Amino acid sequence: MPYLNSILSGPRRWRSNVSLSPERVREDVAEVLSAPAADIPEDEDLLDHGLDSIRVMTLVERWREAGVDTTFEELAERPTLSEWYRLIGERQETAR
Repeated sequence: MPYLNSILSGPRRWRSNVSLSPERVREDVAEVLSAPAADIPEDEDLLDHGLDSIRVMTLVERWREAGVDTTFEELAERPTLSEWYRLIGERQETAR
């Protein structure tokens, strides 16, 4: 009864553990903002570029699926690419 056991054990979280490079982070942000990656400055507040709570949550979930544990609050408190690079890099180092 593998199927029944999988139901009873609850949802599984699949993680790909893909390294999130600064380029990938920038591309993910560009995608949720529907903007060219080159147009997103590293040290400017992304809220000023159209980032909202729904888009932040989209990034949180995407990066969690890639194996990086982060939260909405962490990203919202420091909404710049440079801060996110640092945070994600630290999390990836801790996970190794």
